[in-house]
Amino acid sequence: MDLNTLFKGRFCCFLKDPLEEAETWGESVDKLLCSKPGQAAFRQFLKSEYSEENILFWLACEDYKKIKSLPEMISSANRIYSEFVECEAPRQINIDCGTRENITKNISQPSLTSFDAAQKLIYSLMARDCYPRFLKSDIYQDLLRRADAR
Repeated sequence: MDLNTLFKGRFCCFLKDPLEEAETWGESVDKLLCSKPGQAAFRQFLKSEYSEENILFWLACEDYKKIKSLPEMISSANRIYSEFVECEAPRQINIDCGTRENITKNISQPSLTSFDAAQKLIYSLMARDCYPRFLKSDIYQDLLRRADAR
């Protein structure tokens, strides 16, 4: 899906026009990740680089930290673990074996901080590696051109 399709007719769902917001995404990875359309554009970029699992995991962790009930926490922790963390997971993230082993050891009794170390590693990977490439990408540069043309 290209960004025209991604944002077409969806401006009503965002507080601001995504094109107006696009320029601020270049200020920091945090500004990008705090923006729903920024997340969508970054996800599209990561998908093109076959590393979409990074933002999906990061977003899943953000949602996980908002959970209030223990049954929901256990269910969500197991889903995140099986989708992103365990060896051979369908969207396995690239983390060191120590972090993976620590999560595996503690998954039977999850807490709201169960994935913090892994989330920090993935955030760092995105910030230092993926984000600079995103800023140079055709996806982002096209958004900036479209914003300037307005």
